[in-house]
Amino acid sequence: MFIKSKAILVSENKYRCLSCGTTENINRKKYCSVSCRQNLRQKLNARNGLLQALYARYATFYFSDTMIIMDIAPAGFKEIFRFSQEMVAGQKPAEEFGKMANMLGRAWWDEEQRSRKKYLASRHVLNLAQKHQAATSARPKLVKVPTIRTEILKYLGMEKDDLNSNQLPKIIKNSYRQQAKIHHPDLGGHASTFRKIHAAYKELLQWSENPRFIHRKGFPDKWFYDGENKKWIQPMPVKKTEG
Repeated sequence: MFIKSKAILVSENKYRCLSCGTTENINRKKYCSVSCRQNLRQKLNARNGLLQALYARYATFYFSDTMIIMDIAPAGFKEIFRFSQEMVAGQKPAEEFGKMANMLGRAWWDEEQRSRKKYLASRHVLNLAQKHQAATSARPKLVKVPTIRTEILKYLGMEKDDLNSNQLPKIIKNSYRQQAKIHHPDLGGHASTFRKIHAAYKELLQWSENPRFIHRKGFPDKWFYDGENKKWIQPMPVKKTEG
């Protein structure tokens, strides 16, 4: 079972955190908390040296109910090298990833000490992986990410998916009306909250007239390691792709 966008769908009404896998208090959010997401990113970033030693052009990390998986695409190879390990009951994916990466790091170090050649150590570790033919679907997509701040959408009760609609101005106005019915001071709402909603409404309407996006490589269902920039990118929604 693979990770779904926004959260892992594990049953008809339950979603799971993309970092720790919990279903508690997750609803349809991607993460149970900011600290949980940051903890996994820290664990991933702490092992970047291993990925650099393996000449990773890119890599992905994801997990299921029973397994954690890291796929690596090294420079000079057409195959995908898959490292996987069974999840220990009660442990979080971040902790299990750390253990697996430490084991691979020790294997690299031991071989480098024995052979005194780094390329042989890297080859030794890659030989521990399962090889898979690289499919187009396994390669990162170019993702369009809107530049609008997420809190703007929250004030209006909107989702990021709404930004892709050709009816966006209408959606913005309808959302603003709905929030005004709840938060307008004349209807019992707080003036400070309504001012923020009104400011968000004006900012988003202005954005809709001239939408701006940045482009990132990534996956909707996996953490992605960008070898060029030597950093991990969290799973992101993919609606439109280029290239």
